[in-house]
Amino acid sequence: MERLARQLTEEYGVQALPAEVDVTDSAAIGRLADRVRDRSGRLDVLCNNAGATFGVPNLFHTYPEEDWLRTIDVNLHSVFRVTRAILPLMTAGGAIINTASRAGKVPPLFNGAYAVAKAGLIMLTKVMALELAGMNIRVNAVCPGQIMTDLEKWRFGLEAQFYSCTVDEREQSMCQTIPLRRIGSPDEVAGLVAFLASKESSYMTGQAVNVTGGQLMEL
Repeated sequence: MERLARQLTEEYGVQALPAEVDVTDSAAIGRLADRVRDRSGRLDVLCNNAGATFGVPNLFHTYPEEDWLRTIDVNLHSVFRVTRAILPLMTAGGAIINTASRAGKVPPLFNGAYAVAKAGLIMLTKVMALELAGMNIRVNAVCPGQIMTDLEKWRFGLEAQFYSCTVDEREQSMCQTIPLRRIGSPDEVAGLVAFLASKESSYMTGQAVNVTGGQLMEL
């Protein structure tokens, strides 16, 4: 994080404040909000991007309760906690972007807690958009599909074991379900987030936008 902060300062001339925060800990989040207030006074854009999955693979009725609750806590309740703490800093309005998932609209196998959490996050995004509109705060979500992150690589490895194939074979099989026939890149999701944070999307709120290479073609 420190290295990334220096890189942002060097390449873009911006001030970056790296901070290690447990998004399941309200006290830690509160301390972060205090640091932001002391450093900048206000915040214009909030991107809720924390995500994790625990206890997979499992069917919902064999899922360990602790892992189920922890997955939902990180992916859903954290957005409630962080946004509630940061909201007083958004005094001039702004934009909030929540990272949901295709899994919140189409459930994957053996990963029910994550799917339920992301579905809940999509509804939370709509609730926030409705309730914060009067504060001139727009709230949208992005719903990535297959994006080549560390988590996606881990998933391909897990599924390769399940299907008794190589990781490359599993990736190619997944690509066949995507009309654009490839896995997306993190930069392609980041571009959508930047658009939703900008004035170019000033008349958009309460949306859950798919970025799936055509794998999901529904609202």
